Amino acid sequence: MEMTNPEIIERFKKGEIGIFPTDTAYGIGCRMDNEESLKKIYEIRNRPMEKALLVLVSSIEMAMEYVEISEELKKNLLEKYWPGGLTVILKCYQDKVPAIIRANGPTLAVRFPNNPDLSYVIQQVGVPIAAPSANYTGESTPLKLAEVDQSLIEKVDFVINGVCTMEGVSTIIDASNGKMEIVRQGVVVL
Repeated sequence: MEMTNPEIIERFKKGEIGIFPTDTAYGIGCRMDNEESLKKIYEIRNRPMEKALLVLVSSIEMAMEYVEISEELKKNLLEKYWPGGLTVILKCYQDKVPAIIRANGPTLAVRFPNNPDLSYVIQQVGVPIAAPSANYTGESTPLKLAEVDQSLIEKVDFVINGVCTMEGVSTIIDASNGKMEIVRQGVVVL
């Protein structure tokens, strides 16, 4: 099924869980504000509840609704590397971000993927999409649908085939305390 199919948007809106391509790797995700679906993602992936999930946004403006972004950070980092393979951990507005997705912490990992179809879907859903990689915790990140474990595919509501143009994991930086610390080196080199 095509990413921009209106049925996909409706399925995300209803809180269903899908496996889909981003620009970097295959993700497994659902709308950020559906706690039942978020719990299910933790269960499906065997992910410890104390490990937060990242979210994908459709614009810097959408990110600003959920996390604190200074003008300096926006200009010097986000406008240079977004959309793209950079995930940024920032202080979040805890009243707007479910505790489960941030593992009860004060921060949220956010990324604006360089995939216009996926950005369109997120924009239409109206909230960020939680999207860790489509693998069991500790296993290798799938860059093609054929690399996604078949047993994982059987546990979700829908699957979208497509191409991950960057073919690698996102670089994660923690900018929540004013400094920029690289947590994971990935496709973006800072």
